[in-house]
Amino acid sequence: MEPIKPLIIRYPDRKLWKDALCRPSYVTDRKIVDTVSAILHDIESEGLEKVCEYTRKLDGWDADPVRLKVSEEEFLNAEKNLGKELPAAIDTAYENIRKFHEAQLQNDITVETMPGVLCMQKNIPIPRIGLYIPGGTAPLFSTVLMLAVPAGIAGCRDVVLCTPADRSGRVSPEILYCARKCGIENVYKLGGAVAIGTMAYGAGAISKVDKIFGPGNAYVTEAKQQVAATVCSIDMPAGPSEIMIMADDTAVPQYVCADFLSQLEHGPGSQAILVTCSETLAAQVESMLGRQAENLGRKEFLKSSASNSRVVLLKTEEEMADMVNMYAPEHLVISMAEPWKTVGKIYNAGSVFLGNYSPESAGDYASGTNHTLPTGGWAKSCSGVNISSYMKKMTIQELTEEGLRSLGPTIMAMASAEGLEAHGKAVEVRVENKSRKL
Repeated sequence: MEPIKPLIIRYPDRKLWKDALCRPSYVTDRKIVDTVSAILHDIESEGLEKVCEYTRKLDGWDADPVRLKVSEEEFLNAEKNLGKELPAAIDTAYENIRKFHEAQLQNDITVETMPGVLCMQKNIPIPRIGLYIPGGTAPLFSTVLMLAVPAGIAGCRDVVLCTPADRSGRVSPEILYCARKCGIENVYKLGGAVAIGTMAYGAGAISKVDKIFGPGNAYVTEAKQQVAATVCSIDMPAGPSEIMIMADDTAVPQYVCADFLSQLEHGPGSQAILVTCSETLAAQVESMLGRQAENLGRKEFLKSSASNSRVVLLKTEEEMADMVNMYAPEHLVISMAEPWKTVGKIYNAGSVFLGNYSPESAGDYASGTNHTLPTGGWAKSCSGVNISSYMKKMTIQELTEEGLRSLGPTIMAMASAEGLEAHGKAVEVRVENKSRKL
């Protein structure tokens, strides 16, 4: 394997920061757009028959309407095959994720904005949720916990989970264990755009969902974007994984390297950026990355993603914070002398990890925070998945006769100014003749 040598950029002028922070190009191929569009159209118009046909063709196993759904026997076999160590780890992660997300529940609010005018905001769980869990080279069973635990806490009535099966029709036992742990009974062996289309439109016994969550490849991302434009809400825009590390002379270079590499192994489009004011640390990390990588698997991903990555030297902590906020990373590690002081300067990041003993992988798996986070700079305007992602807020109001008489002139004046006569009349008929029956 060729040495991992990220580009080192020394003290760039602010005018060049945008170039220094350039992300890997992520342009959806026209072929992907057209392929996904055709799959979604066929599923919408022909239903379960097309779902099975595409699954046989794309996933390579003998799918039929009965075998699509994971059976009780498959759930039981999954639990038997995992041993004791991994289930214990999953159970610990589950409890931490549950505790953190339960604390996010919000109370309904009731406010009397003026005498006789009562306004309420009510939190309502989204009824039907669809979760997509990728299979492929690394079945992301941890994502089941990250998406299903808050759905259960929020009170979503029905949760459907789709994940691809291998060529024998078998689903990852780790994914099944996590699904059962979270109380999900409806698990279907569906992958890619087929899974997204099935959840969005419904097919056979699989009813359409109201919102779809979960990561995936370019076909999954494109499918989510297409259904979001017409029939179904989605969690957030998603792209390749990324990490930014802020570090000074107090950082441990071995730890910085480990965090750097932890994101590069996700896939060829991943990116890692170290921002530092220490020449010594930059040199240590550059020389150490290759040695750490030699002991890891997934070397092709590491090599490819390293070409997207870089080390940026800046003069001050203030410049470092400004660069972080410009980039808006999915993950941000702050290995600085006073990390809690430094994080006070950050307002654009998906999830932040403070100090030398807070690896990004803690949040990926088991600390309790959610690992489904905005990428591609979307942390400037989007949050990661949280309890609010599974809720909608409905407002309720009640005006008494006194309240309407007090507020009526305000309403009628504003309606008149906007030229909406009927709006004003709806108040006027009540205020001027309360006994009139309509």
